[in-house]
Amino acid sequence: MAKAKNNTLKLKFDTSWNFAPAPESKSIASIKDKYDLFINGAFVKPSSKKYFKTINPANEEVLSEVADANASDVDKAAKAAHTAYDKVWKKMSGKERGKYIYRIARMLQERAREFAVIETLDGGKPIRESRDFDVPTAANHFFYYAGWADKLEYAFPNRQAQPLGVAGQIIPWNFPLLMAAWKIAPALATGNTVVLKPAETTPLTALKLAEIIQEADLPPGVVNIITGAGATGAALVNHPGVDKIAFTGSTDVGKFIQRAIAGTNKKATLELGGKAANIIFEDAPLDQAVEGVINGIFFNQGHVCCAGSRLYVQESVYKTVLRKLKDRIETLIVGDPLDKNTDIGAINSKQQLETIHKYIKIGQQEGAELHQSSCALPGKGFYCRPTLFTNVAQSSRIAQEEIFGPVLTIQTFRTEDEVIEKANNTPYGLSAGVWTDKGSKIFNMTTKMRAGVVWANTFNKFDPTSPFGGYKESGYGREGGLHGLNAYVNLV
Repeated sequence: MAKAKNNTLKLKFDTSWNFAPAPESKSIASIKDKYDLFINGAFVKPSSKKYFKTINPANEEVLSEVADANASDVDKAAKAAHTAYDKVWKKMSGKERGKYIYRIARMLQERAREFAVIETLDGGKPIRESRDFDVPTAANHFFYYAGWADKLEYAFPNRQAQPLGVAGQIIPWNFPLLMAAWKIAPALATGNTVVLKPAETTPLTALKLAEIIQEADLPPGVVNIITGAGATGAALVNHPGVDKIAFTGSTDVGKFIQRAIAGTNKKATLELGGKAANIIFEDAPLDQAVEGVINGIFFNQGHVCCAGSRLYVQESVYKTVLRKLKDRIETLIVGDPLDKNTDIGAINSKQQLETIHKYIKIGQQEGAELHQSSCALPGKGFYCRPTLFTNVAQSSRIAQEEIFGPVLTIQTFRTEDEVIEKANNTPYGLSAGVWTDKGSKIFNMTTKMRAGVVWANTFNKFDPTSPFGGYKESGYGREGGLHGLNAYVNLV
């Protein structure tokens, strides 16, 4: 340690902070050279006979080729799902449906390590996150909804819950396996069948899940998984045989879906973008709060819709918090996602990295002060240093628009009313965080903040029993918990 000019102790980061590499072996991950579409319980070749490559963003190597589904393939999947719904799934007792869902959960648990490695290879996130969060939470969602399958009369007292039919589900690239579980599990529990489209950059864990679904002997057509880009998703949204759309992704695409289904009988759940406020009061446990801020914005490289990308710090503790944050980002290890020491992995795609760099440049042009970690980046792959911006104006684009990367904007406030005004001054309303020692202050803040989820003295904590969703341009509907069942039933 060395003394800074203001007599505070400043950490020195030298070679003593280097860790020996601790790479996770890729040998457990079985990835095929080519994947077809999963329709009606079998892998079938796409009508277009076209395939696209999915790459490892950490080193730009091709992992596999994946089928590109067209409108004809979407039609086959939707018809298979409809047939399975009419003939098998809706007639099956809740108890029997629950057994299948439970079986999927157990098989996912048994192959957790393989799924974690594939998730990291395909998406670029650190193996620690895939291993400790993504895969276990995905399995927990299947376990949770397996339990609800034969208890729907208790979920909706004095009401009869009827399934909707065929659910078209479109998931993003930031949590491919978790989002698949998040959507498939409640749909199956309530008696619906599924056509799932994973993101084109991260399709492998969904296709791996298809293998588990096969092994679990789920009736053919109950779950269909089709791969492709935006055109495939559009064909699914517009298909007349799809009764429900569940979408997680960008606000722009969410608006397109709303326009597409307007005037139809299709139900929709939209979980869209976010620009979450993370608020630190002067009475907060500052070290704990700083860790929460780091987790809130740098978890999964900032590829989180509810990431705490706007930090508001009470003026009296601003200098202390900023110093601690700057010190903390210097300790973050950016590098090989398969290394267990890595804190920040690879950005999911070259396109997303360019978007992040564009916003960093915009922030500098707008007059904000840039602070980045001094760490070295790997020579190959898509990487970005953890980034802080200070002296940020409320109207700044970096404070208003979703960046979806490891970029944090920092502002100050004096009073509760001021910070509530600032926190709510955004088109989004997905999540928020409050750090304070006072329970009354927490309750006051949570009642006034227009956010679907408000964490208190923590951030980015998820549980299958808890509903998740937003307000305003963050979408509508809730996923997870008891509320997540409601999105897949008609109540009579």
